[in-house]
Amino acid sequence: MISQTSSEFSTNADWHQAVVGGRDMILRRTSALEFLQLFPGYMREKEIDVYATRPGEFENITYCLVDSFDSIDHVRFGDVLCATPNQTFNEMLANYDNMDETIDEQALIEGLARYYFSHGESFDELEIWPENLARFNEVKDWAIEYHNVR
Repeated sequence: MISQTSSEFSTNADWHQAVVGGRDMILRRTSALEFLQLFPGYMREKEIDVYATRPGEFENITYCLVDSFDSIDHVRFGDVLCATPNQTFNEMLANYDNMDETIDEQALIEGLARYYFSHGESFDELEIWPENLARFNEVKDWAIEYHNVR
């Protein structure tokens, strides 16, 4: 069974609210960036990424199964659980070169760009894990220059 899709809603945040709200799931990766308004998402989107403690019913949701949510840095917005920017960026950076865990590079760079400009042109509040610092230092300049028009 397929859940509702983004084309049925005016925003991706509304779509995420309708599909995962009140369920035992945490939005992750691109879905988290969309919900946090750090990435606008795509038109007619159908896929949602979540952490879950058990497989779910929807074919268009990618369930990253975990034993518990204790080690996942997340916030609650009403009845929606969402990974924090720190959690999201670190996970995407950690899997940047992992062919088995393809990440959305566009979402990562644009998300970092929006984070940077919405935080006074600074990444100071981001807590990048030591194992991700080399990759972060490689992509942060792309993010800073993302919106530059010459």
